[in-house]
Amino acid sequence: MERVSKIIANSGYCSRRKAEEYIKEGKVEVNGKKINVGDKASKDDNIKVNGTYLNKEEKEYILLYKPRGVVSTTNDDKGRKTVLDLINTDNRLYPVGRLDYDTTGIILLTNDGNLANLLMHPKSEIDKMYIVKVKGIVPPVILKKLCNGVIIDGVKTSKAKARVKRYDKKSDTSIVELTIHEGKNHQVKNMFKALNYNVLKLKRETYSFLDLSGLKSGEYRHLTPKEVKKLYNEVNKSSTSK
Repeated sequence: MERVSKIIANSGYCSRRKAEEYIKEGKVEVNGKKINVGDKASKDDNIKVNGTYLNKEEKEYILLYKPRGVVSTTNDDKGRKTVLDLINTDNRLYPVGRLDYDTTGIILLTNDGNLANLLMHPKSEIDKMYIVKVKGIVPPVILKKLCNGVIIDGVKTSKAKARVKRYDKKSDTSIVELTIHEGKNHQVKNMFKALNYNVLKLKRETYSFLDLSGLKSGEYRHLTPKEVKKLYNEVNKSSTSK
């Protein structure tokens, strides 16, 4: 038995706080009866939110190699292709975090709201490694600033890891490997912008221990039970160590 608000959040329908608001407003029923905040239910109970029953669907975990020109949302008011358009599933999946329209690389999608919320929580500090192409030379002093944190909108970013992979003299461009554990909006681009660098291309190569091995742009695969368990272990270990 679990709190109904948690069951709703885990289903991906909405956040736990929003679920509690729905319960207070009388918009949640369990087996046909309205409930109170704190009430519990089992996986076999029929839960209705705003007149819609929660799907008792199997949990699904997908790793997608997102191409350029695709938005990492469930729908887009501009009619652009979304990450869900690239996946064949009957389940209602949600992306874990976001990648910009023109950013490529690894993104996770799941209907496991609990894991998604844990992965996106700042306390989890999940490492994400990006390959960044910028104009010009990136000297050690700039790498040090990236590693120590830069000021964006008055707030300093957390410590990171950075190294130059190569410099192309002909095109005057550098390829930088940057690993961060935060997930602020446009963070990588804004970090370089704060240091007067324009990001030409951006790709997320890894998410925690997961990478893009065996996938081409636009392709995806399902996570193994072992990988899902390892992700849970990582976020649980992070939350208990702080």
